[in-house]
Amino acid sequence: MTMILGYWNVRGLTHPIRLLLEYTDSSYEEKRYVMGDAPNFDRSQWLSEKYNLGLDIPNEKQKPELLKAIPDKMKIYSEFLGKRPWFAGDKVTYVDFLAYDILDQYRMFEPKCLDAFPNLKDFLARFEGLKKISAYMKSSRFLPRPVFTKIARWGTD
Repeated sequence: MTMILGYWNVRGLTHPIRLLLEYTDSSYEEKRYVMGDAPNFDRSQWLSEKYNLGLDIPNEKQKPELLKAIPDKMKIYSEFLGKRPWFAGDKVTYVDFLAYDILDQYRMFEPKCLDAFPNLKDFLARFEGLKKISAYMKSSRFLPRPVFTKIARWGTD
């Protein structure tokens, strides 16, 4: 049975999952839910299925402002990565898929946030240079934006 990855028609929280599925040549199909436009942001396509999936769906909480905390967060990632090519050592692991997505979103939110951290910039380039990741990012299946749904404060352009 082919797995189904269901999420909004945005990059969002499924981006590292998509990257991992592509990297592992996993068979999957996507179900992308569409949200309506302002002012109502109709979510009926999702809500008509949401409570019939048998999943525990926690309440969404508003995210705190990130901009002022980014330098300290980047320093932590940079120090942890150090001189290693990957976050868990010499080989790519699932941790790198998660770290890539987080760092890429920070980079989108504040393009200069990695300027003081060349090891993090190198990590992103190394990850994007992986053969299967590079091919996926060049394909029509790749969804770089929007990052979040239409009611989010950023990432929908």
